[in-house]
Amino acid sequence: QVHLAESGGGLVQPGGSLRLSCGASGNRYSFGCMAWFRQAAGKEREGVASIDKDGKTRYADFVKGRFTISQDNADSNLYLQMNNLKPEATAMYYCAADPLWNTAATTCSEFDVPPHGYWGQGTQVTVSV
Repeated sequence: QVHLAESGGGLVQPGGSLRLSCGASGNRYSFGCMAWFRQAAGKEREGVASIDKDGKTRYADFVKGRFTISQDNADSNLYLQMNNLKPEATAMYYCAADPLWNTAATTCSEFDVPPHGYWGQGTQVTVSV
């Protein structure tokens, strides 16, 4: 059974940085796309960044140039480096992945994780003075 676990969230001042990590059980090549999502209080969940098994990345417009997604294929870890954080980045951040066998999944192309995809429990990021 696949297990995703996020870490690295916390309280940071505007303009500051955080690095989120997602540890995944299983081999990285068990997954097709891995991605970060976030959900702020009272708002819908939205895609932040994604990376496929070949390393191709995609970012939401609101984080381009400030956030960087990366992966460590050796241990299946996923990272999100967040710089120049703004108060509107305050949210619960989730790691997600879809299984490699689902070649039709649109997690990376449309930030749409299939029903049989995998999710972590989330890590809270708060950007405030």
